[in-house]
Amino acid sequence: MKLNKGAKIAVVGAGASGIAAGKNLLQVGFDNVTLFEQSDRIGGQWVFTKDVKHSSVYETTHIITSKRHSAYLDFPMPDHYPDYPSHWLMAEYLESYARAFGVYERVKFNTTVQHITRLADGKWEISTDKGKEVFDALIVSNGHHFNPRFPNYPGKFEGEYLHSHSFKNNKPFEGKRVLVIGAGNSGCDAAVEVCRVAKKTAISMRRGYHFIPKFVFGEPADVIANKFQWVPDALLDKVYELVLRLENGDITKYGLQKPNYGVRQSHPVSNSELLYYIRHGEIQPKGDIERFEGKTVVFKDGSKDEFDSVIAATGFTVTLPFFDKALINYEDTDVRLYKRIFHPEFDNLMFVGLIQASGCFWKLADFQSRLLANYLTGNYKLPRNMNQEIDKEVQRIRDGFTKSHRHLIEVDYFKYSADVIATTPKNAPGWTKPLKQLATV
Repeated sequence: MKLNKGAKIAVVGAGASGIAAGKNLLQVGFDNVTLFEQSDRIGGQWVFTKDVKHSSVYETTHIITSKRHSAYLDFPMPDHYPDYPSHWLMAEYLESYARAFGVYERVKFNTTVQHITRLADGKWEISTDKGKEVFDALIVSNGHHFNPRFPNYPGKFEGEYLHSHSFKNNKPFEGKRVLVIGAGNSGCDAAVEVCRVAKKTAISMRRGYHFIPKFVFGEPADVIANKFQWVPDALLDKVYELVLRLENGDITKYGLQKPNYGVRQSHPVSNSELLYYIRHGEIQPKGDIERFEGKTVVFKDGSKDEFDSVIAATGFTVTLPFFDKALINYEDTDVRLYKRIFHPEFDNLMFVGLIQASGCFWKLADFQSRLLANYLTGNYKLPRNMNQEIDKEVQRIRDGFTKSHRHLIEVDYFKYSADVIATTPKNAPGWTKPLKQLATV
């Protein structure tokens, strides 16, 4: 596909993925780019608010990937940033990026996209709370961490029952008996925060997990992981498991189940404090839940316990609320996109950031955006057998990761980035020389 440089291009969302899309489009010469953002700030989920809105970060959130593997390629984080910056610093960084590359001025803030319609001529009509507008191409970057998914257990819990999306700090749980369901990154973080003030804290895990410390041998874990990418796949999981064994010891000594899958077959859980607090008796590990009985939780091992609050850290449903489901729907199903970007039926519809990565997804969003920008300039052509390639990708995900709703959009950080970079034409316009200083917000 090749659009003229005056074509109107819409980007839904001005979070980390949306601003990467906007920046790359501007950089290849498209000047008529509009980003729609429902809030009054750049940054999406990284803009902390005490209210439960689109943002899902809590008061003490820090990124779980290092700044070295999280920064956009041509906009490094400043030297004074720590290895794992806070959400305050991340919001500052993202806004600085948008300002440095001229994206900020293209954002329509406080504008909610309500409905998107494909017109007879193939263009996209976007209806917002401010009016309607038609665009030649559409890029969707609305995120996938805003529609909470709750578990389904028999019975009803009669205490306080909330999703980790609503968790902002540990103050409401002081002196309470609290159960966290789920041992992903949000669940582990919530359990650690709550146990500092709660009367009792437990965490329910339906299976075993590989817990990756944020620092391994004195370096951020992803920096160490990058050094092992030369190791053949057949050995890589064994290398990772050996490293974790050296760092954590025998996981069963913590009262936890041993994982029956490789380190790379599940989204990584990066947490240095959960195991510490379990061994100090501040967090009690529990197995899967059988049912609720009032304030009593019955576990599948037959044990029972009473709780005042239950926090479900059980993930999110991929939701595209502005599309008719008959047109596009990725809820509870495989996401059929070529390179996780291009829609196989609509040549002027692309997605950025609709991935769950073993590393920082917004750096991958930068790679995605550069490829799609070159596609729209005519510098990159999609293959004719796109659906067959999508079938292969879907099967790779099914074969490569444990069966879980969250893994429907999972990619291997290092392999995916290498694939998209290799796919991008060698003479592709795009990334500038890295800017050395953080722009002033």
